[in-house]
Amino acid sequence: MYRRIDSLEGQVAVITGGAGGIGFATAQRLAERGARIVGIVRRNEVEAQGMYEGLPNKHLNHFVINAPIDNSSAIAEAVTKVKQVAGRCDILVNTAGITKRIPLENLDAMDDDTFDEIMKVNVRGTYAVIRAFAPMLQASKQGLIVTISSAAGVKTGGSNLAYAASKAALDSLTRNLSKVLAPNVRVVSIAPSAVNTKFLEGRPQAFFDNTIKNTPLNRVGEADDVACTIEALATTMRFVTGNTFNIDGGRTI
Repeated sequence: MYRRIDSLEGQVAVITGGAGGIGFATAQRLAERGARIVGIVRRNEVEAQGMYEGLPNKHLNHFVINAPIDNSSAIAEAVTKVKQVAGRCDILVNTAGITKRIPLENLDAMDDDTFDEIMKVNVRGTYAVIRAFAPMLQASKQGLIVTISSAAGVKTGGSNLAYAASKAALDSLTRNLSKVLAPNVRVVSIAPSAVNTKFLEGRPQAFFDNTIKNTPLNRVGEADDVACTIEALATTMRFVTGNTFNIDGGRTI
């Protein structure tokens, strides 16, 4: 039976890439709703902790853990710390990932090591995080996993071939895990197009002009466009699982 949820009070949200553009925008929105936030970061733990201390509802003592997602031992330690400090995990948001700008037509530049590294972090790393937190999410009885994929995994394009393939793989994981983990855990992926974060730093103005030209809503996406979708999935959009949402202003039409 549908029941409106306006507050996430009592829930704990774990966000990988928690100090990145989409990760931190999500942290802010879920904290405003009353969730305690745990950010998992790859570097700059002290700086990230300072960011988290400024989140809404400071009394919840939001905190940060340093754990590269491609290091399963570090992720296991992160799970232990979340259990010890927060006691639960109700929401898992996977925003962590890597890429490198390599023209799609330059097959030689996409060497084995680069391909393997991108797949290791983006796919295996994300899966390892889900696997590690799955027992706590199941115990919640209202668990939610949201993974950030990409429009590059839905159509063609993207920063490189391996990146596009890794994001398509995440959408496949979402579909399969939504059945495996049901009914206690919902699994959803979000496929943004270009989002105006540090991920796009260094791109020429022509890139932004072309993106706007080919986007029906006539702008580049913002981190909050993605974060507000995650907020909705945690509160009002609760009869949803296994789907990939294109949050792209219509660019993949």
